[in-house]
This record gives sequence, C-alpha cells and structure tokens, in this order.
Amino acid sequence: MGINTINPASGEILETFEPYNQEKVSSILDQSRQAFLKWHPTTFAERAKHLHNVASYLRDHKADLAKIAVLEMGKPITEAEAEVEKCAWNCDYFAEHAEHFLADEKVATNATESYVAFRPLGVILAIMPWNFPYWQVFRFVAPAFMSGNTAILKHASNVSRVALEIERIFQECDIPQGVFRTVLVPGSETKQLIEDPRITAVTLTGSEMAGVEVAATSGHALKKHVLELGGSDAFIVLEDANLDQAAEIAVTARFQNNGQSCISAKRFIIVDTVAEQFERKFVEVASKLRVGNPLDYKTQIGPLARNDLRDALDKQVQDSVKMGARVLLGGKPLGGRGYFYSPTIVTDVTPDMPMFYEETFGPAAAIIHVHDADDAIELANTSKYGLSCNLWTRDIEKARELAARIEAGGCFINGMTSSDPRLPFGGIKYSGFGRELSSFGIREFVNIQTVWIGPKVDKAPTQTASE
Repeated sequence: MGINTINPASGEILETFEPYNQEKVSSILDQSRQAFLKWHPTTFAERAKHLHNVASYLRDHKADLAKIAVLEMGKPITEAEAEVEKCAWNCDYFAEHAEHFLADEKVATNATESYVAFRPLGVILAIMPWNFPYWQVFRFVAPAFMSGNTAILKHASNVSRVALEIERIFQECDIPQGVFRTVLVPGSETKQLIEDPRITAVTLTGSEMAGVEVAATSGHALKKHVLELGGSDAFIVLEDANLDQAAEIAVTARFQNNGQSCISAKRFIIVDTVAEQFERKFVEVASKLRVGNPLDYKTQIGPLARNDLRDALDKQVQDSVKMGARVLLGGKPLGGRGYFYSPTIVTDVTPDMPMFYEETFGPAAAIIHVHDADDAIELANTSKYGLSCNLWTRDIEKARELAARIEAGGCFINGMTSSDPRLPFGGIKYSGFGRELSSFGIREFVNIQTVWIGPKVDKAPTQTASE
C-alpha cells in the first residue's frame, strides 16, 4: 500500500510514495553505519564547512522548499519560508560553536592528566512530526552532524516529499553518502528500526502516545532517547501587564503555524481585574487574521494538516461549550474545500473542560480567569504537560520569583515561547525529557568519556651545585 501525501487546502492527493522494503532499509542502515566510521574522525572544521554549505543552500532555495511544506501540511507560505531561514541559522550556529561546546574539559585529579571528552555515539534515528517539517529535523541534525554522528530520518508520512528533499539537500552539498538518509516506512515499522543494532540512539518529536511507545521500545533495547512531546503552555497575564502588547503577542503565540505547535500558548490564564480588557483586545486582534490559501503571502491562517485533526479540535471546543464555556470568536469549521477551522477564542474555561486538560492542536484559545498571581501559578501547574510558559507583568523581580515556581522547561517573561539555537529546549512531565539545542542539546547524543592518565609522578627535587 502506498504512502499518500494530501494537500490539506484542497483534500487532493499530491503524491503516492512506495514504502521502502526491508532490504532497502537494511542497505540504508548499513550505509549509515559505514559512513559513521569515516565521518566521526573528521575535524570540526571539515564538518563545519559542509554545514555552512547546507545553510547557504537552504537560504538560496527557501522559496521552493517552503512551497513543498505548504502543499503537504498547510502552513502559511510566509511562515514556511521563515522556517527554512531558521534551519539555515541553526546550521551556521552549530558549525560555529560545536567545537567549543565539545572541547575536552580538563579535571584535576591524582592522575598525571585527566579530562572529559565528548565522543559521537553512532547512527541516530530521528522520528519527526509534520508540523515544522524542516525545523524539527534540522534542530536535531545540525548538532548531531557536528558531533560526528550520522542520522536516519523517519519522518511523518504526510510530509514524505519534505523528507526526501532534506536528504537531497545533503547530497547536493557533497556530504558523504550515508551521513544523512531518509527511510519511507509506515509508523508500524518504527519499533523494528529502534531495535536494530545499527541504531545507537533515538530522538522523537511527537505526541504523548508516540513518546510512550518510543520510550518503551528504546528502554527495552537499552538505547539513549530524547523525547520532545506535547504541550499545553500557560500564557499568564497579571494585573500590571501591558495589555496591548500581551494581546498582540497572544495572537501570534496561539495562532502561528495554524495553531499546530507544541510550544504554542494554549491556556490563557488572566487575572480577574484585567480579564475583560484583555479578552476584548485579544478578540479584536485575532478577528483580523486572514484565513485562506496558504500559498498566498497575505494569508495568516491556513488549513489544519488533516481532517481528523480538525474534527478533534472541534470536539474539544464543542464539549467545552456544553460544559459552560463561552465562544468569543469563531468556534466552528469553515465550509468549502480543505481542512479549515475559524480562529477561535473561548472564555470561562475551567480545569474540568477538554480545552484545559487536553492539548488543543489548532487555531483555538482557551481563557481562564483567576484571582491573583498565586492562583495563576497553581492553575498553570495543574497540567500533565510542562513544556514552556509565558508570564506577563511589569514587575520583573516578581516575575523571576514566579518563574521559579512554574513547572515547565522554559519560562518566557513578557514575550512568547520560541526555540533558539542558543538556548536549551525541552520539557518535563508529559512533555518529555532531554534537551535539544545549545550546549546542552549537542551533548545529548555523545559518549561523555573520562580519560585518566597516570599514575601521577612527583617531580624529582632539583639538584644544587654543592651536590
């Protein structure tokens, strides 16, 4: 049975791909393993030259690459081009900083010399989602590449053309065969890939369910794994916040990428005294969002990636409304072709409603009212997820204190959550474990090796002339 990619703006099949058979997958794994044996002895300078070439290619071809992503998963073309640009930045960043991040660290002990070294592990399996089809891959592969590992990509099936394009980019940039390969296989074959002895470690960005399955399989095979899973990030607005700025950023934080981002703000927790003002400003800005053809540069909201995702989002909204929530904007699918959903804002949401305790993956925001900052923090932590959080207040010292109480991998004060190569990215609780990006991320897939040289020899006493 073929793998279909479908244009979510029209519902039409774009391409049908033949899944790779076991023989082809095994050949790719062999090639990647052999490539690792030749790749990891190369110098940082050699790897950096290749990665800078990849960055240049991405920038030079961003329009064509972005269009492929738009056709396969529906994000607005302006955001797709920005995603490709960000991948280029990430490549340049790790090309420039990997040698420093992975430099030997000398440690004083009873040895003549002792130090900690960071060695590559081998072939890393990357299981990646469709919502940021380029960025999720390059976020992992740039540091893995610079640390001397090779990679196998098992991408989401609905972005198979993007997966093949990424492989082609590496080939176009004259990177040795096997350093980066894509396999087109159904999700049911992921377990077999993880268990293969040629795979040394696994990274997953995906759903909570996928995380449980990958963690179980990797754990059984005793393989290192990093999980970046879902999120239900709180966007906390206190009584002294700049409401105009908070509302503007709230719209971007919730509705970017058609609302399909694990680090999108999803639960808007607003102190009572400013709740009505914030809601009015939030609705005013969101109501101006332009929904339409994602290939149109004026479009700000495109379709959801799949019809089942739109159905699931609508069920969360309708079930919450039945339980007492109120719709301030939107609240329904849009008619016509494609998987479009109207930008939606729902208020009077409570912790027992689906829009609070489930992850909403689409253009719908839940507003919750609280009495004060303490209530806001308590409610923010009343979630099984812990990816990131936004906090709005003019009192920065208070914000620092509150950030320390927030159960999440990140806290962005007076701004929206965004992944940045210079900062570690990842979550806690059901949002996963491990980190990507920065010095922390590049060290996830290395062997932290202790080297001890001894025994320590005391220097002989210096002879004097009289002796």
